[in-house]
Amino acid sequence: MNLLSKRLLGLLLLAAGLLVAGCSSAPQGTQPWSRPASWENQIPGMSNSPGMGR
Repeated sequence: MNLLSKRLLGLLLLAAGLLVAGCSSAPQGTQPWSRPASWENQIPGMSNSPGMGR
């Protein structure tokens, strides 16, 4: 096997590996990313009480 054949085989194996490990088309979940979670924008250890600056 000459050098060109080895490089071509390596490139082909790399391309096949990238295709197999590519992006998933499965649904990513039901997290509504446009709305912050209830624990965000709070000081750690403090409750979300009225009058706390929000």
